[in-house]
Amino acid sequence: MRRHFVWTRFAVVAIAALLATTCAKEAALTKTKSANDPADEARSFLGGYNIRRTQLDKVAAEAYWKAANTGNKQDFEAFAAADLASRSYHSDPDAFATIRRLLGQSDRLDSVTNRALQVAKLAFEENQLAQAVLQELASKGSEIEQVFNTYRATLDGKEYTNNQLLEALEKEKKSPRRKAVWEALKQVGAKVGPMLVDLAHVRNRAAVTLGYKNFWDMKIRMQEHDPAMLLTLFDRLEAETNAPFATMKASLDAELSARLKVSVGAMMPWHYDNPFFQAAPPSAKIDPDVFYAKRKKEDIVAIAQRFYTDIGLPLDAIIAKSDYYEREGKDQHAFCIDVDRAGDVRMLLNIQPKAEWMDTMLHESGHAVYAAYNDPAIPYNIRDAAHILTTEGVAMLFGALGQNPTWMVAYAGVDPTKAEKAKDALYEQRRREQLIFARWAMVMFRFEKALYENPQQDLNRLWYDTVERLQLLKRPAGRDLPDWAAKPHFTIAPVYYHNYLLGELFAAQLRSQLATMSGHKGPVKTLSFNGRKDFGKFFEEQVFAPCMRWEWPEFVRRSTGRDLGPEAFVAEVQ
Repeated sequence: MRRHFVWTRFAVVAIAALLATTCAKEAALTKTKSANDPADEARSFLGGYNIRRTQLDKVAAEAYWKAANTGNKQDFEAFAAADLASRSYHSDPDAFATIRRLLGQSDRLDSVTNRALQVAKLAFEENQLAQAVLQELASKGSEIEQVFNTYRATLDGKEYTNNQLLEALEKEKKSPRRKAVWEALKQVGAKVGPMLVDLAHVRNRAAVTLGYKNFWDMKIRMQEHDPAMLLTLFDRLEAETNAPFATMKASLDAELSARLKVSVGAMMPWHYDNPFFQAAPPSAKIDPDVFYAKRKKEDIVAIAQRFYTDIGLPLDAIIAKSDYYEREGKDQHAFCIDVDRAGDVRMLLNIQPKAEWMDTMLHESGHAVYAAYNDPAIPYNIRDAAHILTTEGVAMLFGALGQNPTWMVAYAGVDPTKAEKAKDALYEQRRREQLIFARWAMVMFRFEKALYENPQQDLNRLWYDTVERLQLLKRPAGRDLPDWAAKPHFTIAPVYYHNYLLGELFAAQLRSQLATMSGHKGPVKTLSFNGRKDFGKFFEEQVFAPCMRWEWPEFVRRSTGRDLGPEAFVAEVQ
């Protein structure tokens, strides 16, 4: 029987203090033991560090998994405590000084040791904060996350889940009712908006203490991004997608106008099905849901399981530990978690027999195989995806297959004649998805940067200024509510969203590389993954196994043959 613990604040502080003291003793010991041999000292330090890090990460991962599945306050408190214990351990200044000193002798260290120290340095640097600040960051974040996980919007006096409201928005034809459903999907924003602004101030103060301009600047740099490079890349993407996005949206608006009997000039955010316009509504020519409507929700898992087995990346052990269906109190979204970087990988979803959930199942399974097929010989703290953008890219690449006609015939049991008839509409819908998501990711990137640069500004106005410019949506007249705050990423994955779009660029480059490798003829969009064990081997050896051996720009060059750029993505959406 597994024993469960409720962490008290006293216990957390005591454990954190013990861990920090132990870490300091280890640092002092390794310095004394191998003062004249930095290679031995580095190996000794990393050995002790990774043992401790493994323990802390596993406790935190188990706590998060439990909280996400139950929604119980005490479980979220346990996760916050575990997260705080990890932050406290990484706050030790002596260990941080040891890492910096060893990196100062990097010419006497092998490349893997150097890289492990670089990554450890980032983990310690972010946490060189007072215990009270670390505790405040952990508790405020956990408090907001619990609201997201347990909040149920009300409409006409009844409570609804996100899935129920999204389904209602998709089916509803009358504009007043669509607006009411859309507003219900935004209700959580009003509840957490002030809490998020407060958290932004706390995060900013912590970042300034560490020598950064603000929290955004700190997170970007600690993700090993060059802010100037990132801004230049996003400027290029915006400029190069302006015309195709505007053309696509004009066509989409015409379709929706006819379907909903609303003039193009009267189109509002609630006419686009997704509450943030981050995904494309079904086209007038094809609704991908029709290919999954007769399936059971369990079939979605089985389909993904068969596909990944066919390409040599079986999911069986992962599926056995995962949780796939809706339940009261459970997190309403989807994620993958690597509990121990030694094979205990799990997914959480809320599957319905729909195209979106097929995509999501393939997407989260992409994260899962990336985590499961790492190289166990690599030190624990760099035994992870090369970068968050690369695991997102892999997940997006596989997720896109859920609406690929060739794949649907082979795995979803779609009639070949129907798939052939629908293929052009499916490819166009895929292009719409790419463009819509790209512009949405730009909104998140620009808004979040501005949020941390000045949390006191009129954020509600800024949100719709950004949405109007990048998504070409109209702001609702007279609405002054924190609709932006209804997006949980501001809490659970702050300053993260740019990595999704960088992941799309990486995915496009991977597709191009696979097409070249396999001698594919024709557009990259027609590349078939069906039964391609050589593709699975490529991913396992060239993408998964290297883990964090190199910084992400070098990894991208090695795995795709070129620097990360917009060219392959832009070519796909023209």
